Amino acid sequence: VVEHDVRARSDVATEGSQGVSQPPGRFGRFGRQSGSQAPNGARKEKRGAGAGALKLLGRLWIPLLIVAVLTAGGFTVSRLHGIFGSEKRQSYADSRVKDSKPFNPKHLKYEVFGAPGTVADISYFDVNADPQHINGVTLPWSMDLSTTLPSIVGNVVAQGDTDTIGCRIIVDGTVKSEKVSHEVNAFTYCVLTAA
Repeated sequence: VVEHDVRARSDVATEGSQGVSQPPGRFGRFGRQSGSQAPNGARKEKRGAGAGALKLLGRLWIPLLIVAVLTAGGFTVSRLHGIFGSEKRQSYADSRVKDSKPFNPKHLKYEVFGAPGTVADISYFDVNADPQHINGVTLPWSMDLSTTLPSIVGNVVAQGDTDTIGCRIIVDGTVKSEKVSHEVNAFTYCVLTAA
């Protein structure tokens, strides 16, 4: 009953108002009303300009955020490099090394020995630690090497065709490594880790 009366009153009120047309609503003129209303076309134009900027910002906010984070990170790293002293600075010292003459060269001697007439295959390291190989050498055999390096690695390996073979590494007249082997087609090796 109450709804019917409200509808009736709203119809009466609209009939009594002159020239103002209001769309009939549930509560008539008591419903929600806005102030001045612009025509629908004008409202869309205003939204079109603002909506386009928001739409563009909606698409670009992630790339803009990435650029901002990378810029802030790069600036932070450059500042930390300066704080912790990891920047390369010019050296005021003379960086040229004067040629110094070797004052104490080392003399390294490899020796392989065995029964007279023994033929052996020998492998050894030269002064640059490069492997060298010699086949069919008649024993006794020796090799003298000289170097100015502060340290040298010595290694000699030999296998003969008799039952006795031995090797020796001598540095500056002192025997540093020696080994003798007694077996069929004897094999021996001598190693010097640092001289």
